[in-house]
Amino acid sequence: MNRKTLVLPAVVGLLAPVLAACGGSGSGSSSDDAIIVGTTDRFEATKDAPAPLDPAYAYDVGTWNILRQTVQTLMIQPKGEGDPVPEAAEKCGFTDTGNERYACTLRDGLKFANGDKITAEDVKYSIDRAMRLKADSGVFALLSTVDTVETQGDREVIFHLKTADATFPYKLSTPVAGIVNPDDYQKDKLRDGLAVDGSGPYTLSVAEKDGAITTATFTKNPNYKGALKVNNNKVEMRTFADADAMGSAINKGDIDVMTRSMTPEQIQKLSDDTDGDVDLVEMPGLEIRYLGFNTNAETVKSKAVREAMAQVIDRGELVSKVYGTEAEPLYSMVPATITGHSNSFFNKYGDPSVTKAKTMMETANITTPVKLTMHYTTDHYGSATKEEFEQLQKQLNASGLFDVSIQGTAWSTFRPAEQKGKYDVYGMGWFPDFPDADNYLAPFLDKDNTLGSPYANTKIMNTLIPESRREADRLAASKSLTAIQDIVASDVPLIPLWQGKQYVAARDDVTGTAYVLNSSSTLQLWELGRGVGN
Repeated sequence: MNRKTLVLPAVVGLLAPVLAACGGSGSGSSSDDAIIVGTTDRFEATKDAPAPLDPAYAYDVGTWNILRQTVQTLMIQPKGEGDPVPEAAEKCGFTDTGNERYACTLRDGLKFANGDKITAEDVKYSIDRAMRLKADSGVFALLSTVDTVETQGDREVIFHLKTADATFPYKLSTPVAGIVNPDDYQKDKLRDGLAVDGSGPYTLSVAEKDGAITTATFTKNPNYKGALKVNNNKVEMRTFADADAMGSAINKGDIDVMTRSMTPEQIQKLSDDTDGDVDLVEMPGLEIRYLGFNTNAETVKSKAVREAMAQVIDRGELVSKVYGTEAEPLYSMVPATITGHSNSFFNKYGDPSVTKAKTMMETANITTPVKLTMHYTTDHYGSATKEEFEQLQKQLNASGLFDVSIQGTAWSTFRPAEQKGKYDVYGMGWFPDFPDADNYLAPFLDKDNTLGSPYANTKIMNTLIPESRREADRLAASKSLTAIQDIVASDVPLIPLWQGKQYVAARDDVTGTAYVLNSSSTLQLWELGRGVGN
């Protein structure tokens, strides 16, 4: 019997997995037989990014999913969603009414994988190091509210914040706040290469070719002491050039689990198949896709051009033709299932209209068609990205207002070029660092934004973001968050496109698949085990 697709409720903070009858989230086996996981993510050290796995640099879902297995954080997002809970810490919490002083007590007896004792000074060193290095990935901005880090004895760490930040516990659950050994990570220099050392549930060894990982082997860390139950002794993650190669491998039994990124066609086929021995698990996702702009570039410097693009793009058509039921149109940078979401782009632009877009261009004296190139990455968000951009190109050119060409580039080249402002218009995805509206706004709109965007709105940066962070009740932050989203819809430094679901495919003797990904697309390999096939 083949397990049917597992669907989890999509309400953040209230997720309660519905377990299918045959497998899904069992306790797993402690067999030495490694569980083999496939991915199309590519991990490589390049000239532009020589230290991709340093916690002070890494800032994409793929590299974070390696770090989350190996580098321990004070807090962690629970597998059933909700507020973060202590991990390397025994307890953490705000100690003042203003949410400006946050204290943690480390678990007793913490050790790095090599046996070295972990102290509060190591935590301070790790946080201070990330803030000092200010890597050009922009990940350090997650720690922007930290003023100073204080230690008291070997186990007490106190964070003094510049301003109130109710989201700070979430930030301590992200890899940039990972605890590293000063013997392995220099204070003033990123750690080049593909090695990772920490105190997480696994140690890492890699096989590589031409500076890229081909297989990452995660072996259970005997010195691990934290909140997680590890249901296997070893997991191997193998990288594939594309989803078709990965799909072929799982069908032949060469891998046990298939993660990101599968094609829409693969997902549909697995969903329809009721007799095979590969099961599809569907989970709510908080992934979004959007267009970004270099607002200083001549082609899109005029707000009217960006507004016209927002007015022309038909999200419903885009989603239905490329992703089908696996995505939904999105009218804000904040997904619809997150507290604080507002349909700001729909409120401002309504349904797609070439007539309205033409009026915008004429009013601003823009000569049409506007010639521009939209850039996308060929190997980071899945093979459907090309088709997505072909549809966007078709829609914009059909309006007669634009003459759009598209250009696909490998992620290793695309990401540094985007950050350096070499692209006027570019497509990006976002997998949240943590499930809060702040994390869909601040990374793109605050100081030191991760995109390297020249766009800056002082009201957003100096008033609205700090206001929203002062509210421990995130529903109470909605007024400030809505105001931010309305400004984005008006100024159009970004155009949200769609919000997607997430999927895992696994052979039917693999357990734990219900929790192997959380809503933030965090890979939780420790949940996987082996059971009895059906």
